[in-house]
Amino acid sequence: MTAPSAAASHSFPPVGRRLCLVALAAACTLALAACQPGGGDAKAAEGGEEKKQADAVPVEVAAVERRAVAASYSGTAPLEARAESMVVAKTSGIALDVGVEVGDTVRAGDVLVRLDGARAALEVAKSAAQMRKLESNYARSQQLAAQQLVSANDNEQLRFDLENARAANRLANLELSWATVTAPISGVVAERMIKTGNFVQANTPILRIVDVARLEAELNVPERELATLAAGLPVKLSVDALPGRTFEGRIDRVAPVVDSGSGTFRVVATFEGERDLKPGMFGRISIDYDERANALTVPRAALLEDEAEPAVFVVEDGKARRVAIELGYLDGPWAEVRGGLDEGAQVVTAGKVTLRDGSSVQVIGGDTPQARVAAADSAN
Repeated sequence: MTAPSAAASHSFPPVGRRLCLVALAAACTLALAACQPGGGDAKAAEGGEEKKQADAVPVEVAAVERRAVAASYSGTAPLEARAESMVVAKTSGIALDVGVEVGDTVRAGDVLVRLDGARAALEVAKSAAQMRKLESNYARSQQLAAQQLVSANDNEQLRFDLENARAANRLANLELSWATVTAPISGVVAERMIKTGNFVQANTPILRIVDVARLEAELNVPERELATLAAGLPVKLSVDALPGRTFEGRIDRVAPVVDSGSGTFRVVATFEGERDLKPGMFGRISIDYDERANALTVPRAALLEDEAEPAVFVVEDGKARRVAIELGYLDGPWAEVRGGLDEGAQVVTAGKVTLRDGSSVQVIGGDTPQARVAAADSAN
């Protein structure tokens, strides 16, 4: 039997070689991991940071700042002309001349319409003749009465007849004057109901004149405002027909009593006639009755809705914290804060619906400190 060679005595069986290779690969892996300390922890931390950012709620914020705010009452009312006249024909006749059109400006006493006054002129002449006859008879009667040739009773009767004739003459002249229709007030012709040549019946409306030099708006204000509103307070008016424009006025009068049925009282605001303001326009009215020049404010959009007490979310260190506040005046888009916040605090104005106390947030846009720093860096 021959002895095995030296090469054959040092060879490994196939299974043994595979086990050795696996052990060698594991040892290399462990060695590489040992050469990179903390590598696994860094990847885990990076993954946690990405998850944290994914869970953060994007929000917009605004700074608590100081500004002037005013306490005001707002309401709506249509504008009305302070004076308006329906011009009525006081006598019958054909309209010989209609001298105005819709939109014309007239002054009190201006001639508007001339009616046919021929019949009235004849009555004037007739009554004047009768009056002159009685004046002559009464003069002779007085001379005869002085000579006691006429009884006192006959002389007195002539005096009464003369007074009646004079009254009839004045009435005839009055009816003749009605044939010339004049403007009872100054204003603008808003409506014309007749044309030249129309027959006009007595007591028929023929024109409408509106005084637009001063317009009024009547508000029915809740009784809780009775102590704050008074005559002379400034009033601001905006109308839907003229967007972007504001008109100034004042409270003219305040009703001294409260309507028991509605619990309101009447406030009348007046506005000097503006060229563009017209009676009938729908007005939105704001009455400022108090003002604070340096009040701490937040946007009204920051206030939480459906809360038992006023509150906002404040962003601190990437977290949203619910803070209860004490509200003061509400002035347009701003709300006065009387307590609970400091100037410069960042309050959430958008994205607050899904927030909870302690939620992680990511501030986007807005005038945040981070945004100001980034803007300064980019400028440099």
